[in-house]
Amino acid sequence: MRSAGTLLPQVTQNELQAMAYSDPLTGLGNRYRLRDKVRLLAAERAQDPAPFTICIANLDGFKPINDLFGADAGDEILCQVAHRLRACVPDGATVTRHDGDEFAFVFPLVFERLGAERMGQMIRDVLSAPYDLGDRNVRLSASFGFAIYPFAGEEFEDLVKSAETALYRSKRRGRGQITVYSREIAQEMKQATQLEQALRTAVIADAVDVHFQPIVRLGDGAVLGFEALARWIDPDLGFVSPSVFVPLAEERGFIDALSETLLRKAAEAALSWPSDLFLSFNLSSAQLMDPGTADAILSTLARVDLDPRRLELEITETAVMTSADTAHRIITDLRAKGVKIALDDFGTGQSSLGRLRDFTFDKVKIDRAFVSRITTDRASEHIVKAIIAMCEGLDLQVVAEGIEEYADAEKLKALGCPMGQGYYYGKPMTGAATHRYLQEHRPALMVEGA
Repeated sequence: MRSAGTLLPQVTQNELQAMAYSDPLTGLGNRYRLRDKVRLLAAERAQDPAPFTICIANLDGFKPINDLFGADAGDEILCQVAHRLRACVPDGATVTRHDGDEFAFVFPLVFERLGAERMGQMIRDVLSAPYDLGDRNVRLSASFGFAIYPFAGEEFEDLVKSAETALYRSKRRGRGQITVYSREIAQEMKQATQLEQALRTAVIADAVDVHFQPIVRLGDGAVLGFEALARWIDPDLGFVSPSVFVPLAEERGFIDALSETLLRKAAEAALSWPSDLFLSFNLSSAQLMDPGTADAILSTLARVDLDPRRLELEITETAVMTSADTAHRIITDLRAKGVKIALDDFGTGQSSLGRLRDFTFDKVKIDRAFVSRITTDRASEHIVKAIIAMCEGLDLQVVAEGIEEYADAEKLKALGCPMGQGYYYGKPMTGAATHRYLQEHRPALMVEGA
């Protein structure tokens, strides 16, 4: 009688090796094939180290598409990407599936930075064409990190680490970026990591503060609410701009902890304001991709005992569109509890009118790029006027951001803009300074003990 093992088909040693070195989904080589190719090239060029280049490419926005259309559609896109890459890489080059939605390359005849950048541009263009999913087409971009042997490392692991460092810098700069590793970039990334560690420590120590900028009624300057703005002064680094540390927290995956700390502090401060004043707070794109965001926000408000109807969340069009379905659910859940939603930086996106149709907002904030030129640029004046009229027709509140001059405020009032904020009405201030501001502007309405 035969054993069960003899019933299995015989697999040759070559077939086993091919399986071990291949990606089962796309048929490309895998990380092991990449490793062996790099080591072979390095050995061939050890005596006379002529350069060669490796690259890691990451598909931008693949996860939201995968989540929206399903894993099968995601696999189909990955297979189409692999097919395009096979067709476009030059003779002698190797392309592999590195990990998930990342692909890796070896270019034996790319010797320097300009050649690597040209190669990246060519592949980026190839990958940017629409992908056919049967009943729909989708578009993707890709980001690239290049590392050149031996300058970026002589061992496989060092070259890959350098390429990943370059790729990470590309991702930080936005979609479709190309970066070739250099010592300067390595130093920049090292500084970012040091900044990350300092920020994590500050979040744990509750050392990131909240300042507040007044939002006023333009007709009479009455205070209607405050926007909460993050502020961080590190003992060693000094003042660090929120435009630096907030995106860093988002990139490194701890924006939720930072945001929860800031919202708690802001809500606690708002409890001591007159009860008719609202608190405006910014949400990041990462939070609008997290299905747990609504519960986390409402839980924080409940712990502080701030009425959700006093909270207004500011979101950008870019953040909304990063994961539209999830964002829609978050917005719907929050509005059901009385939280207001404002569309921030209105006018700077590519399809803001579509967002007003697809999502339910309570307020629109006109971007400072238009407000700052309203008295000197006729086009900006007409754009602001059109936004105000449109919001009135859609029953949306509207706020002008970045009002810094008396003339700007007067022009906005003449155009019928009801609310605004900016240095002309008040710079961001500490909680204590906010109390003094309110005592000057609304002394009769300050709550007892404030």
